[in-house]
Amino acid sequence: MVKTTRIRLDRISSSTRNAQLANEVIVGDEIVAAEGYVLAVRILHDKSSYNTVEDRAGRMVALRAGDVLAGTLGHRRALRGYAGVVPAAISVGDTIEVLNLGGILGTCTSATPENGSPFKAEVLGAILAFPELGDRIGRPAHIRDQAVPVAERLEQQIPVVYVVGTCMNAGKTVAATELVRGLSRSGLRVAASKLTGVSLMRDALSMLDAGAVAALTFNDIGIATTRAGLTVPAAKGIFNRLAAAKPDVIVAELGDGILGEYGVQDILKDAELTGVGAAYVMAAPDPVGCWGAVTLMRDLFNLPVTVLTGPATDNEVGRDYIQKELGLPSHNALRHAAGLVEVVRAALDQHVAAADSRRLVAAAR
Repeated sequence: MVKTTRIRLDRISSSTRNAQLANEVIVGDEIVAAEGYVLAVRILHDKSSYNTVEDRAGRMVALRAGDVLAGTLGHRRALRGYAGVVPAAISVGDTIEVLNLGGILGTCTSATPENGSPFKAEVLGAILAFPELGDRIGRPAHIRDQAVPVAERLEQQIPVVYVVGTCMNAGKTVAATELVRGLSRSGLRVAASKLTGVSLMRDALSMLDAGAVAALTFNDIGIATTRAGLTVPAAKGIFNRLAAAKPDVIVAELGDGILGEYGVQDILKDAELTGVGAAYVMAAPDPVGCWGAVTLMRDLFNLPVTVLTGPATDNEVGRDYIQKELGLPSHNALRHAAGLVEVVRAALDQHVAAADSRRLVAAAR
């Protein structure tokens, strides 16, 4: 029989938002050790860096020793962050670690020097959900609860601007945000999405602040961390739900890099998802990254790069290389967002015109 306890949460991480937790929850001692299940844990120590968690409003709030946190079991394979896995078994009283700012919980297998060791936390139990009114026996809460459904196909052919990069922290979110802002100001209804990565709301919130009429991430699908095999149906489900906002275009950021472990490659290889691709914005840190990204996009995915951005375009050295050696436009999203938007808008207009032409030809047959 499940032993239950009522506890009060001090912090509710953003990764749990689909579960719609109250500040007071019931926890059980039978824990499902699998990605997406929601646990209550007690933080065991203080930290001086990487010491916050994103709450359900998107605010970064401090974690202190003794805080009771609601987090989500998940894996993480970040090049510049913690790597970790969901342990094979979890019991009340075990120690687990906080792997990212969105409150993903697991066993850390690797850390980077700049972040130090992750928070360690004591497992208090599985937070229980009571989905039916009057339920007295709960079940372990999962972030699939209230989630946007995945899909096998796109219901509408809305043009998509994909923002991809060579790795994390290459400038993708800045570029995506400026594209949302610029395209919105040009008169388009812009929806936004983050299709791959580890649960965190801030990127989608940045795009909403920039003028997006709607924004969703893979976490809204009920996925804590993306990986190969998950991302294509998740992306199609996200695009189908965003279509309800009647956007003219969707700006879609692909977290991590085109050679990472978060399932970016699956999206770039899917004919239906790339068929709606109007532009491919590539963020890269240096000229070698620019060359490699352009080469991989061409040879591995048979896709063009529309424009390059990111730290490689911070000054004229990188921009000159991109323009002269790669024959592509380059615009820094921070310093020349207008140029970036102009290139993408031209590609978008060309994509829409080509789609209209195809429809006319099909109608005439």
